[in-house]
Amino acid sequence: MKTYIYPQNLKAKPHLWLWGMRDFVILAIAALLSVVLLVHSGLLFPLAGALCFAFMTIRMEDTTVMDYLGYATRHFVTSQKYYEWR
Repeated sequence: MKTYIYPQNLKAKPHLWLWGMRDFVILAIAALLSVVLLVHSGLLFPLAGALCFAFMTIRMEDTTVMDYLGYATRHFVTSQKYYEWR
């Protein structure tokens, strides 16, 4: 078996800058459509949505901002906590 110097011996997911490849492709298509809509109709909402998606899918050390917000929501809102005072 060959061993490669590439991260995790070619088992790591591909990344491009701060995003995974799937997120980057979605972001590129959304940004392109947003710019076209901005030029032709003057709508800023699609561009704002693309920018929000870009921020929410920034990946640092295998965790995205969206994952972090999900963990925080689960911890503070939906999970039951049990405190015992002594």
